Amino acid sequence: MKVIALLSGGIDSTTLLYHLLAKKHKVIAVSFNYGQRHKKELEYAKKVCQKLKVEQKVVNLSSLKELLHGSALTTPKVEVPAGHYTDATMKATVVPNRNMIFLSIAGGYAVAEKADMLAIAVHAGDHPIYPDCRPQFIESFLKALNLGNYHQVKVYAPYLNKTKTEIVQEGLKLGIDYEKETWSCYVGAKRPCGKCGTCVEREEALALAKRGR
Repeated sequence: MKVIALLSGGIDSTTLLYHLLAKKHKVIAVSFNYGQRHKKELEYAKKVCQKLKVEQKVVNLSSLKELLHGSALTTPKVEVPAGHYTDATMKATVVPNRNMIFLSIAGGYAVAEKADMLAIAVHAGDHPIYPDCRPQFIESFLKALNLGNYHQVKVYAPYLNKTKTEIVQEGLKLGIDYEKETWSCYVGAKRPCGKCGTCVEREEALALAKRGR
């Protein structure tokens, strides 16, 4: 199958890319520069695509940074909160309508390419904080996408009801070196801060996955 896959450069989407290739799909990765403070993730997305010989399209949406303000990921004066994703403070990292924008653009590309599937790595751990990662949102988007186009595309979200630990367990079996091939920190420094929600979640998932192997 021909698949358009959203690739941020983080753990989840990188594992999804490996997952799709393991299934022998023809994959084109789509990444987005939306003015995020952690643009370093795009460097990792580029490197993994080069390593796996996957075509990558990088969409420049950096001008949207001014419009999608108020999030810690797009507004410098909003501090990236420390702590676990279950903390209410992590709502500060929600970017307005982000997945709808990404999926709409990638969905249009999938239709133009006559692709079979549009793949996204949303997972169960995202549900409490991010409304645009929940099953209801993915189902609604799929309906809207196919109502608006003649070519019908499936939305493939294999991790929708899986934890990050389960995703990492799969990735380790696929041979992913998460330290070298992925970036998670939201702060945007040269090195991971180790304190923000995505850093905490990353380390927990890696530790639990390795312990359970």
